[in-house]
Amino acid sequence: MDRTESYLSILDAMVKIQYNVALILEAKAVHAEKSRNWICNHLSTAAYEDNAAHVKESQNIHAQLLSVIEGVTKMEVAFAKHMGVLLGKGEEASSGGAGGGFGDLFGVGSGMEK
Repeated sequence: MDRTESYLSILDAMVKIQYNVALILEAKAVHAEKSRNWICNHLSTAAYEDNAAHVKESQNIHAQLLSVIEGVTKMEVAFAKHMGVLLGKGEEASSGGAGGGFGDLFGVGSGMEK
């Protein structure tokens, strides 16, 4: 297997991983919608003895959601780094290395230099 076939194999594996991540996120979205409905119907102020307990439970729910978002973000950043490693050498030669091939997206290399 030569280098090009190896890269294509790696990219194919990354595509499959991204597809599975999309399926996981879709399932998480469905679960979040069910949780939202349950929370809206069951977590009222009448269910708690005081406001502090109600706020504490809300903070726990938000902390769980933030940890899920943080985990997905870390995973996607790792995917982006790996993709940059794979495409880094070829992109520098073809695009002059401006922003890793995304130079025009951020105004780099679009004639806006001073």
